[in-house]
Amino acid sequence: MVTAAQPLPPPRAARFRHLGPNWYACVMGTAIVGSAGVALPGRAHGPHGVFAAVWALSLLLLVALLAARTLHWSRHCDQARAHLLDPATAPFYGCLAMALLAVGGGALTAGRELIGTRAAVALDAVLFTAGTVTGLGAAVAVPYLMAVRHRPGAAEATPVWLLPLVAPMVSAAAGPLLVPHLPPGQPRATLLLGCFALFGLSLLAVLLTLPLVFARLITSGPLPPALTPALFLVLGPLGQSTTAVALVADGAPGVVPAPYDRGLAVFAVLYGVPVMGFALLWLGLSAALVVRARRDGMGFTLTWWAFTFPVGTCVTGSAALARHTGLAVYDVLATGLYAVLVAAWLAAACGTVRGLLSGELLAGPRPAPVAPAPATARTRSGAVR
Repeated sequence: MVTAAQPLPPPRAARFRHLGPNWYACVMGTAIVGSAGVALPGRAHGPHGVFAAVWALSLLLLVALLAARTLHWSRHCDQARAHLLDPATAPFYGCLAMALLAVGGGALTAGRELIGTRAAVALDAVLFTAGTVTGLGAAVAVPYLMAVRHRPGAAEATPVWLLPLVAPMVSAAAGPLLVPHLPPGQPRATLLLGCFALFGLSLLAVLLTLPLVFARLITSGPLPPALTPALFLVLGPLGQSTTAVALVADGAPGVVPAPYDRGLAVFAVLYGVPVMGFALLWLGLSAALVVRARRDGMGFTLTWWAFTFPVGTCVTGSAALARHTGLAVYDVLATGLYAVLVAAWLAAACGTVRGLLSGELLAGPRPAPVAPAPATARTRSGAVR
């Protein structure tokens, strides 16, 4: 007697079972559209109301995802643990911290006109604290798991490895916005130099990891088509670090003593110009590989959100260099990159909505097809072929 296969759980019960931490990329990518729009040089870059509305959408997405992920941990704890032990999924826990920080920072830039300065400061303070603590935890925990549990080989290196390491850099760029709202003296100086320390922490960790990613790309060939958009993640630490040092320099006068305040302004230019140059090089390489992957049949996945937040950090980095150097070329670069960001957000958002409506994005991974057994035949001479 053949026992019938156990039926699958009903769709409603299993709706959030495969909801991974990579979904926080939707929040990051939406928040940066508002923040980067406000950062654009000049006064004719668009109505602040639109940027505030986009930021409000990112806040709603964050609340919805936090609730859904809480439900996921309570009802599907086994799957959540499996995500932590999966070397391809665990690095995405850095996205939680960056989502908190992106929405918090956006409250003081794009959302202030919508909710008021006092509420924006309070919201940013809460999200900045939670995001920084979570980001530092991820920056330690994920590499620890990779070392003692995952043990990936050099050929498995991908830009996804950078995600938990970039989270403190997002804190370094978000923290200076809160400095003017602290009491003068020690509180302001501590936060500002603490952000500069977070900049160094993240930068050195990224510099240790990025050569592994580049070496894997050169020695083992292009990434699989579905993973190719992740190449844009490398732009994240480049654009965000340029933004961070510029904002630290902006907040230095009156907070740190001379000549360090002026030294930070000089460093912002000496660091940001070459780093943004490399970012443009990487953008060109990544775009070429994405076009190649698209020709090879690359379809939509959640990795398309990698086209948004990293590009947005390059917008804010270019805008910061325009402010510090006075060069019009950075104005043009920031505006052009923002157009790319908006187009990427529209593509990623439309693909996500379609995937949610069809159920594909929340479905479990498909089992690998079973290859048919090789057939054998005998020739007249008796040989097997």
